[in-house]
Amino acid sequence: MSDIPEGFSRVQRPQPNPFNDLVGPFYSRRQDDDISLGLRIEERHCNSRGICHGGLLATLADVALGYACVVAGGSDRQSGSFVTTNLSIDYLAPAHVGDWVQSEVKVLNPGSRTATANGFLVANGNPVVRASATFRMMKARMPDPVSPSES
Repeated sequence: MSDIPEGFSRVQRPQPNPFNDLVGPFYSRRQDDDISLGLRIEERHCNSRGICHGGLLATLADVALGYACVVAGGSDRQSGSFVTTNLSIDYLAPAHVGDWVQSEVKVLNPGSRTATANGFLVANGNPVVRASATFRMMKARMPDPVSPSES
């Protein structure tokens, strides 16, 4: 039996994301226009008190809310990216080694250039973080055209 819940698969990005690779691995489950991100808490994710570091939970919340905005924005945003302009975190309870933590997100204005989302990170059915964020949504950048001197 896998320690990753059914329906979740490891997040694969078209371009490397060294920071997320360092703090992850993150997993995702997509259902229609909803996406949930999850992470199994390991010892390396913990602080000196033996509980999951708040910075890791903030990172997971940031990425989960941003991905949810991209997915909810439809096909126009699927190849796009986002930049966080505001992130608010309320820590509700600790997460421990072995806990599966996953996001539950509601996007408030899908398809908007400035997207907002609210949600929770839940460990074993219990909320551990409440988060809200605003993102500047961007379409994928087109490659620079070849300059005349390169042709």
